[in-house]
Amino acid sequence: MEFSHIKRLSHAAFAVLLAACACALQAQTYPNKPIRVIVPYAAGGFSDQSSRIIAEALSQEFNQTLVIENRAGGGGRIGADLVTKMPADGYSLLLTTNGTHTYMAVTEKALSYDPIKDFTPISLIGTYGLLMVTNPGIPARNVEELIAYAKANPGKLNYASSGPGSGLHFAGEVFKSMAHIDMVHVPYKGSGPGMMDVLAGNCQVIFAGEAKPYIDSGKVLLLGTTSAVRDPRYPNAPTISEAGLTGYDLTYWVGLFGPRGLPAEVQSRLNAAVKKVLAEPGLRKRFADLGLVPVGSSPEYLVEQIRSETERLRAVAAAIPGGIN
Repeated sequence: MEFSHIKRLSHAAFAVLLAACACALQAQTYPNKPIRVIVPYAAGGFSDQSSRIIAEALSQEFNQTLVIENRAGGGGRIGADLVTKMPADGYSLLLTTNGTHTYMAVTEKALSYDPIKDFTPISLIGTYGLLMVTNPGIPARNVEELIAYAKANPGKLNYASSGPGSGLHFAGEVFKSMAHIDMVHVPYKGSGPGMMDVLAGNCQVIFAGEAKPYIDSGKVLLLGTTSAVRDPRYPNAPTISEAGLTGYDLTYWVGLFGPRGLPAEVQSRLNAAVKKVLAEPGLRKRFADLGLVPVGSSPEYLVEQIRSETERLRAVAAAIPGGIN
């Protein structure tokens, strides 16, 4: 009996040792095949553009292809939920914004995933403010004029978003509430398609990250930025708070996640690689051109960002009559 017990303990210890060796070996050889990266928004939008930049840099760092797969819909929830069902082996990742991890945690009563428990955090990639732009056909050249026009024409302005509950939707609803105006929300599968309809005049307003080429070409007008600081690309453009809605402040971020249960060694390998490529001048320049400030953080910092931001947004949403719908 005693010998059998010792034998069982020996087998158990050997199994633990084998598992530890396997994890160490996996970390040393990872990645040894292409990595699938889910972007839960449509191609062409800000999230897609920034994700392709970081994916290209990581492809070079790993000497492996990172394949971007756009799974748009539901403001990002479809793609995010998909990743929770993928193998936790490091070959299926999620590059997303706080739209899927904080804004939807506030706006959705029955979100199909837990933004913290169902994912393995890897790193905060960068932060940015949205650009509030309008179709030039609207007789308003600044925030105050837009508010005045909306009050004189209730329900006649449409604003586009990347889907119900998304960060863009939240930006529009907060603006409506603080300005005491009536704008109609028109959801799309991503900010890219929404921007196309603003250019076409089907929608008149959008809060977007990828508006720069359309601003520079005069196809849309920049009225303000959502964050508390001015966009460095447009130092003369006021924040929305400066332009008339004192206290308006919504900052956004891009983050990298894996499914729940990602091995710690793989998580660490990915985190180190992200921090390394974010320090490269060429990548930082490309991010700056998008208005994205590179960060590179610990997984723990990313989790704390989700927790603290969700609490703050709940307070903001609670102050909006009728909530975010």
